[in-house]
Amino acid sequence: MNSFELGALLVQDGVTTGAIYALLGVALVLVFSVTRIIFFGQGEFVTFGALTLAWLQAGQMPGTVWLLLAMAVIAGTLEAAAALREGQPRRLARIALYYLAAPGALAALLVWAAPRGLPLMLQCLLSVAIVTPLGPLLYRLIYRPMANASVLVLLITSVGVHFVLAGIGLWLFGVEGYRTPALWDGDLMIGSWAINGQGVIVLGAAIALIVLLALVFGYTLSGKALRAAASNATGAKLLGISVAFSGQMSFAIAAFIGALCGILIAPIVTIYYDSGLLIGLKGFVAAIFGGMASYGFTLLGAVTIGIVEAFSSFLASAYKETIVFLLVIPVLWWLSRRGGASEEH
Repeated sequence: MNSFELGALLVQDGVTTGAIYALLGVALVLVFSVTRIIFFGQGEFVTFGALTLAWLQAGQMPGTVWLLLAMAVIAGTLEAAAALREGQPRRLARIALYYLAAPGALAALLVWAAPRGLPLMLQCLLSVAIVTPLGPLLYRLIYRPMANASVLVLLITSVGVHFVLAGIGLWLFGVEGYRTPALWDGDLMIGSWAINGQGVIVLGAAIALIVLLALVFGYTLSGKALRAAASNATGAKLLGISVAFSGQMSFAIAAFIGALCGILIAPIVTIYYDSGLLIGLKGFVAAIFGGMASYGFTLLGAVTIGIVEAFSSFLASAYKETIVFLLVIPVLWWLSRRGGASEEH
């Protein structure tokens, strides 16, 4: 293999992993824009998605189902108590449907489906269906009561949430690492250049999801409400846009993206219960490239991180993480020079 072929292979690997970091970075920017939360638990959605699929592949009931049921029952109890306290008993039926019936039906479906060896795509859909509701439930239980807290308090809370979720992951899945089957176990040939099939799936899914998000934000009522909340939270409140709805929507999208990333990356790397920390931090570095505000610069930063990581793994594998995280320093310097110092009051 000559140097050109080796470089092309490293760039291919870098773009593939960069696509994953891009999706995570977009999720982090969205959550921060809407809620002011720097969400360090984003990587745990990745591990939960990957490990849930791995357990379904093994014909076992994934522990994330019981986590979903427990969180739903607690959140439903809080919502029911609030409805009774506010004199709105008519809300109880909707609360029971949303927090009890829907998660219970999903759990019953998993009890039936887990040992039956369903096709891989159905298992992927079930994994996403399990992990995605964890996002809005997490927002309801932890962050909604802290809606008026400072960014610093929310940041400290997010660090604590990360450690709690990582501990739950250890309890649910153990210390063993897992890989899942590739969605496309083959290569795409372009002339004499072979592109890994799973890499094509990752890139295609990333592009499709980013386009879908753009369409949702641009053409749907919910998406426009979310954009309004991200642009001007006070103005959105005056227009009757629910802050709680916006927060839950942003966390639902973040959990969906995290679960999808876990499914996409699990055939490429071995996923452990604590793998979400490094994966999530690299998505955070990508979000820093965009100043926690720009989706375009976040995508550019993610691809840069992926390529730098790929070449670092080949040239200086012992220092690849250090090299990646050192990229933050010049970016922060540039952002500070561009925007000047600011202080939150």
